[in-house]
Amino acid sequence: MHKVDENTPVDAGVYRIGAVANLAGVPVATLRVWERRYGLVAPPKSDGGHRLYSKHDVLKLTLLKTLTQQGHAISSLATQSLEQLQSMLNDHRLAHSARARVDATPTVLSVAVVGYGLAGRLESERFLRAYGQATFKLNQVYADLAQALSARPDEAPDLILVQMASVQPASLVELGNLRKQFGRARCILIYHFATVTVLQLLHSSGVIARREPVSDQELSEMIQSIAYVDQGLALPVQYSQGAIPPRKYNDAVLQRMADISTKVLCECPKHVADLLQMLNSFETYSQDCLSNSSEDARLHAYLTAVSGSARAMFEQALERIAAHENIDLTAQGSSRFQ
Repeated sequence: MHKVDENTPVDAGVYRIGAVANLAGVPVATLRVWERRYGLVAPPKSDGGHRLYSKHDVLKLTLLKTLTQQGHAISSLATQSLEQLQSMLNDHRLAHSARARVDATPTVLSVAVVGYGLAGRLESERFLRAYGQATFKLNQVYADLAQALSARPDEAPDLILVQMASVQPASLVELGNLRKQFGRARCILIYHFATVTVLQLLHSSGVIARREPVSDQELSEMIQSIAYVDQGLALPVQYSQGAIPPRKYNDAVLQRMADISTKVLCECPKHVADLLQMLNSFETYSQDCLSNSSEDARLHAYLTAVSGSARAMFEQALERIAAHENIDLTAQGSSRFQ
């Protein structure tokens, strides 16, 4: 289940009620009624008498808004903890995905989030519409990296989503430690400022990094590239090398596979081998662009991540074809790529 230590001090109140209304999708008048009637949040006031909401408050209000849109009465939600609200929303996602996928078991991506603002965004109805049918659940939410590093989760997540304003060299060590602590989970980092050198190091360690602003559609696509779902079944997403595994097969292997005559219809081995060669080339091209262009670094980091993920999936497809056809991919010049 989703776990938030509500006794841990979190970010100070920084949002006025108008900003909270926009972030959580709740009209100002409704927020005031909820507070007065149910005591859902109790934001402190500034010297000028303005309520100042924290990101933690925004996350809770976003959950309440989304659940009311699912048919729950606010009166029945008022006494629920943040953990219980999150669990209810996870159940709704699973049920919705099951209805959308006839005769298929929906794949659930387990997600840990570092940053209450990012967690609130993921729980909004707007983001759920952008995300589509694939299902994910937030198992852990942390205020920052320090809190996440001190946690001992009961369940290792499939994906860690991290939001940071500035990424420093020391942050790379912290992200690496966090991934090890969570079982080498894949990691997506949403940031505001970082140098090209830091971005290159992030990429080489397997972290997908994107600079704000990132649209809901873009964030959804990044998550779904990791949670790749095909007819209700997820391809493996855990790799010991990091988020994107290194290339497995050299050009000689792929060419030999393309030239082999098999019993598979539609020349699938040839087509898969050809696609792999193109993806290998594009992945290299995108990585070169990432190194050479500071202005387009975030775009090419994304393209490199997408092409690398797609290449890894097609390598799995190639291995499945080879097993079906009894082809030895390590023989006759088919050595692993070095």
